[in-house]
Amino acid sequence: MALKKNKLVQRLIIFAFFIIALAFLVFNENGILKYVKLRNEINKLDDEIKKTELRLQSLREEIDSLNTKKEKIEKVARERYNMMLPNENALRVEEK
Repeated sequence: MALKKNKLVQRLIIFAFFIIALAFLVFNENGILKYVKLRNEINKLDDEIKKTELRLQSLREEIDSLNTKKEKIEKVARERYNMMLPNENALRVEEK
């Protein structure tokens, strides 16, 4: 009977140690929860970097086209700055 009680106590101690070790791995400052949180943050930042790189590439292409294509310069001047050639007249169309 004492042998069974001893084994039960040993198993309880091992189980308690396992639970404490598991809790330590999960909840300490460098544990699994912190790792998962940081991994999610890294993934969000990676997505943001990819979006920013695409935007940067688009802006570089826009700059390149403004440096090389006269039609693009004229289009931007007309649309953004309401510029026109000296012999043109401007018409304004208002919608009701």
